[in-house]
Amino acid sequence: MPLAVVVVTYHSAEVVEDCLKSVAVALESIPDSRVVVVDNASADDTLEIVARVAPHAQVVARATNDGFAAGVNAGFAAAPDCDVLVLNPDVRLHRDAVTLLRAALALPGTGIAVPRLADVDGTPQLSLRRAPTPLRALGEALLGGTRAGRSEAWGELVVDPVRYETAGTADWATGAAWLISREAREATGVLEERYFLYSEETGYMLRAGERGYAVRYEPRARAVHIGGEQSTSPVLWSMATTNRVRLVRERHGRSAAFAMWCAVLLNEVLRAPRGVKHRKAVADLVRWRRWPVRPDAGGGPGWVCFSAQDWWYHNRAHSDFQLMRSMAAHRRVLVVNSIGMRMPTRGNSTHVARRILRKLRSVAKFVRRPMPDFYVMSPLPLPFYGSPTLRRVNAVLVRAQVRLVSLFLGLRTPVIMVTIPTAWDVVAPMRRHSLVFNRSDRHSDFPEADRASIEALENQLLANADHVVYVSHALMDEERPRTGERAHFLDHGVDVDHFTARPEPEWPADVRSIPGPRIGFFGALDDFVVDFDLLERVAAELPDASLVLIGDATHPMERFDAYPNVHWLGFRPYDLIPGYGSAFDVAIMPWQDNDWIKRSNPIKLKEYLALGLPVVSTDFAELAAYTDRVRAATTHSAFVDALRHTLATGPLLPPTALRASVHPHSWHARTRTLLTLTTP
Repeated sequence: MPLAVVVVTYHSAEVVEDCLKSVAVALESIPDSRVVVVDNASADDTLEIVARVAPHAQVVARATNDGFAAGVNAGFAAAPDCDVLVLNPDVRLHRDAVTLLRAALALPGTGIAVPRLADVDGTPQLSLRRAPTPLRALGEALLGGTRAGRSEAWGELVVDPVRYETAGTADWATGAAWLISREAREATGVLEERYFLYSEETGYMLRAGERGYAVRYEPRARAVHIGGEQSTSPVLWSMATTNRVRLVRERHGRSAAFAMWCAVLLNEVLRAPRGVKHRKAVADLVRWRRWPVRPDAGGGPGWVCFSAQDWWYHNRAHSDFQLMRSMAAHRRVLVVNSIGMRMPTRGNSTHVARRILRKLRSVAKFVRRPMPDFYVMSPLPLPFYGSPTLRRVNAVLVRAQVRLVSLFLGLRTPVIMVTIPTAWDVVAPMRRHSLVFNRSDRHSDFPEADRASIEALENQLLANADHVVYVSHALMDEERPRTGERAHFLDHGVDVDHFTARPEPEWPADVRSIPGPRIGFFGALDDFVVDFDLLERVAAELPDASLVLIGDATHPMERFDAYPNVHWLGFRPYDLIPGYGSAFDVAIMPWQDNDWIKRSNPIKLKEYLALGLPVVSTDFAELAAYTDRVRAATTHSAFVDALRHTLATGPLLPPTALRASVHPHSWHARTRTLLTLTTP
């Protein structure tokens, strides 16, 4: 297996040279290896030193410092087909360290191999850990980390000298140096970037262990780790301390997190007289934030998002929901559920009664908080946008409701993001920090819309928004004369960690019972975007394959009753979608050839690729960047032929390469771009 050494740097000019020199020596006997340096926007001479010391190294120069996990994930993406040795820049490898770690990684059941670490003077470092629990945190608070570590029940730190002389496994180990197999990476996904620093490797190694990939300690593999910054910096100490609580919350829920918070707070309070770092940790534990603030980041305005969807009954994979969920890690967020573009009526809409009823159920919820700093409200609208008078009345009504909730949440001068054009009348007079038009689609092309009215509202937003963000290059280029420098391309992201392929035992029972091969689609089965004639042709011409359709439908699905190989499973929760997708042998995007699709950029494309699935799609503009990974067809017969070919030969690239191709496109990265765009 090829090997990549990933070194993540940030202001590392003083230490990176010796690190890279030691890597070069350790790799002399390993021909199929390379070095990747991921730099998190260093302002010193780090990159100049890398270029001088390791001229053949691949350098991934990131525009911002988004933390250690973001750097490691970028390194993973740069080495999709490799085992990866992750190193801090203040690590110096012994000559045979890599060879010994690779031998340890080859042992059955091993996914991660870690070396023996020592200080510069040779003092052994206690690098092995047990899984964090509230009881172990309490033991450390009362007894101290070293004393508590003598007991497996009471301490997280492994202190027994015999353990450091003997090869074996551990729950996790400090992340200064660790070698992970490609197989373990594929099963475990990417590191959680919201920790920024500390606990990300803890959570990752524990997840790997739960998937059957143990962390193996090899004492013969040695490395020097300088370290020490955490113990001297109050900011870093506090981040490491508070992230211990966040890790338990993410793994075990709020009750366990509260117990962990109490134990960690007790530890810091008892030691507060000893130094400012403990007092800083106490203050940050009391002033709790769901996720840490970057050390170089200041506070900023909250966000109010007028969504084109409804949180309570639409697919939560939509871009405005994903962006705002990630934004809640940085700012307080209020999502205003869709206020619609017309009243559903017979003849112009499908499933009229059901759509009105579900909207009324949403309105009845009014304001809820699905997660910390993330609020959702459903105002009562009057969706009569063809009448200027009723439009004004509706705007006053919705604006009053949004202002009241915003005032209650402390969002006095928020950034306002608008996805649905009918929100313009509401937001036009609202006090705001800035206005972002999320031009994810041309809504005036929506067949049920009052085209003239919606187009006029879109034009107002295009003229008055401070920033217009696009997911379609075609639409952005078309409107560039009106938007100028205010236009920005913000490609859709993907929840790479969520869309990780599941093993067959984890597939939902209903899809597992469907005979293969399975041609699959998940998402909204809307009659104005999905080509149902094409789906019927697929069913008819590929009778030996099962056509699996997952999603709510606005089209009569009775037309498929004549085809026993068609399995419409209906709507399934977002949390279960990766399990369903993992059962597909090929994923499809059977779009109509209309103006809506020509200016679109479906999120599901990256979700399919993150699952490592071969994809067959009808052609559309944004697909041009994916021709090396996706088979595109311009006719029905070509689409069916592409499916036959894919079922016979497999994907254009290996599943690992397909997944790696979307690794850099996380929603967290998209949100950071949006924050940068709106921060002066």
